[in-house]
Amino acid sequence: MSGIAGLNKKHNFVLLVRDADVVGAALRQALAEAPPEERPGLERAMALVESTAAATEAGLRARWVRSRWAAVGFTGDVTSVAAVRALRKAEPKLSLLAAVQLQKEAVAHPE
Repeated sequence: MSGIAGLNKKHNFVLLVRDADVVGAALRQALAEAPPEERPGLERAMALVESTAAATEAGLRARWVRSRWAAVGFTGDVTSVAAVRALRKAEPKLSLLAAVQLQKEAVAHPE
């Protein structure tokens, strides 16, 4: 996820686009038609898609926040004001309120 749609100074909502169900359906179809030598790889891929699909929206937002911190090289205390500054540095259009809310989700959903 390269960015979260909907976050800017006027709008503090987050829209997550998830297509794991589409990917899962395609993998199930491929698995049903696969020769025996391809099945182990497709079964592993299916397990990965299912585990990703099970992630909560808050967990996905927390993962995105951590990726944005990594993008700007932030390695400090994620509960700090510096963490909010780093998030806003990574995403300049992010409002202060949205940055604080996202920081709280990242703290509540550690890796």
